[in-house]
Amino acid sequence: MDPITLGIIVAVGLIVLMAIGTPIAFALGGVSLMALLYDRGLPELTYFGETFFDRIAEFGFVAIPMFILMGAAVASSPTGRDLYRSLDLWMGRLPAGLAVSNIGACSIFAALSGSSPATCAAIGKMGIPEMRTRGYPDGVAAGCIAAGGTLGILIPPSVTMIIYGISTETSIGRLFIAGVVPGFMLAGLFMIWTIIACKLAGGYANPLAASAEKLKNTVQQNVDSNMKAVVRVLPFLGVVAGILFALYGGVATPSEAAGVGAFLCLMLAILIYRMWQIGPIKLIMRDSLRESVMIMLVIACAEVFAYALSSMFITQTVAAAIADLEVNRWVLMGVINVFLLVAGFFLPPVAVIVMTAPILLPIILAANFDPYWFAVVLTINLEIGLITPPVGLNLFIIKGIAPDISLRDILMGSLPYALCMVLAILLLCLFPGLALWLPNLIMG
Repeated sequence: MDPITLGIIVAVGLIVLMAIGTPIAFALGGVSLMALLYDRGLPELTYFGETFFDRIAEFGFVAIPMFILMGAAVASSPTGRDLYRSLDLWMGRLPAGLAVSNIGACSIFAALSGSSPATCAAIGKMGIPEMRTRGYPDGVAAGCIAAGGTLGILIPPSVTMIIYGISTETSIGRLFIAGVVPGFMLAGLFMIWTIIACKLAGGYANPLAASAEKLKNTVQQNVDSNMKAVVRVLPFLGVVAGILFALYGGVATPSEAAGVGAFLCLMLAILIYRMWQIGPIKLIMRDSLRESVMIMLVIACAEVFAYALSSMFITQTVAAAIADLEVNRWVLMGVINVFLLVAGFFLPPVAVIVMTAPILLPIILAANFDPYWFAVVLTINLEIGLITPPVGLNLFIIKGIAPDISLRDILMGSLPYALCMVLAILLLCLFPGLALWLPNLIMG
């Protein structure tokens, strides 16, 4: 059977398994196993096990559970609440100030946690009820949190950037720096749209808007409390700054920096918020273990999937077909972006990166695109998938936080932010220096 036919059968099998609710890791592993047995027979089972375990045995992957533990320590403590209060204190008087401060809180919390779902849940639990109480439209309240949560996989330290770096053998420190300017540019676009959306809504038409002034006065009376919140948040921001300095200054490897950061954030959560009981610590460890195992299992099964495709010459055939397209390199980039966008609709960022990055990198390099610039474009593409159907993880997190907001309102409030991400990709294509200027300045 020719590679293209085999590839179609494998793709259909994978889609069917995911459509019936099979976990992504098991779907990838199951399809890979059946394909290898068909193509190579029972002896191939030996290589299946070796490939599975060899991939996750790489030292670089130690950084992933450590950054996840760091994020869990932040997400399971009242840090998000204090960060929210701090930004509301300083930005609450701007036009649409509370919604804008929520996006700012998401941006900073993303740097602390490195996780989009954690950012969305931590800030959304406080931000959405508060915005609705003060009269913000439901779509704006839900959309700005859903979109702000996506920044967790772009603003460093980012787990997805670590996975991209290991999959493509590129510098993780340089990838982190490349995400800084685009990350805050994207946050700025979100803020601009939020102000516009509030203006278009004709003010705060929510029936509870009458109590907005009273609540505003209450916030102003609690300035002392909010200032204390600022003081409690600063040590966590100091840890993130220290990690980034250690990485960019060549003081530590990503795994070492992640380990120290996880330890410090855990200790800060215990000392600042007096989390002495075993219950909160157990919760942090449990959440970290669950997410780490899930990510590592997806990585291992995706590696086996990639090995199966390569063994059957499917990868090489598809890559050669794309490379042989006699089109402008920007048309090629457009095709790749559409492919990533569709993949992000159905798969989580980790699975997409592990499966596609090693295949796409040679094509990107052959077309004279920078791999670090492409990492940022790829990540923003995957961010769009977090707030668009059918998977749209952040949409369902918002629905869980605010079950009385219809899924339609959440989706309609989030879609303009997806267009902001498309605009960000276009700006990166027009001005690649947005992603490359800072890495070149710091690392040469």
